[in-house]
Amino acid sequence: MIYEYEGKTEKEAIEKAATELGLEQDMFDVEILETQKNSLFKKGFVKIRVHVEDNVKTSAPSTYSEKKKVADPVPQGELEEKLTDFIKTVIEKMGYEVKVDIMFREEKKMGIKLESSSSSILIGRKGKNLDALQLLLNVYAGKLGHEDMRIILDTENYRIRREESLVRLAYTTADKVQSTKKSILLEPMNPFERRLIHTTLNDIPDIETKSEGDGLYKQVRVFYKGLC
Repeated sequence: MIYEYEGKTEKEAIEKAATELGLEQDMFDVEILETQKNSLFKKGFVKIRVHVEDNVKTSAPSTYSEKKKVADPVPQGELEEKLTDFIKTVIEKMGYEVKVDIMFREEKKMGIKLESSSSSILIGRKGKNLDALQLLLNVYAGKLGHEDMRIILDTENYRIRREESLVRLAYTTADKVQSTKKSILLEPMNPFERRLIHTTLNDIPDIETKSEGDGLYKQVRVFYKGLC
């Protein structure tokens, strides 16, 4: 079984794991996933992955370990089969070969992964092609009676890479705004990307953000507090 924990230090993360699992520290293996040092805009933390033998009894809820398991990539059930067949057909009619797998499954949320030699085209500039395909897939899910289901479409880990890039952009922009006291207008972004910028800078002293423009792709303006 696999679990993940975070702490301000490696020691704190391991102690938290031991406490929640009800195990001694020598009863599980620890893998360091991510380490971030304290900086002007970021608090330091350590993220670990804990590996526990299946025959070792823990006090952690079984649902937690189930959530962390990698999803079976093969579509299961009528809904998954229809969704994967639909997006595969759409992309093939666009003229591109593609392999479609299930990336993850959560309650009211599902991830679908595309593998194609034409991934860069499927992603498009700033991910707009991928966003369009994802929107189309979600509309189709609604037609099937699953309006409350959110489908995430990804390829080549673009979503994760884009998210990391936007977080870096947010911090860099905040630094410039604090230095110059002048606002900066960022590139047009979809709702999720804008929300990420707002959330990232929400607790930064002297910085405020707001969305500007019309339509799906709006821009985020970063202000020095008191001048907006």
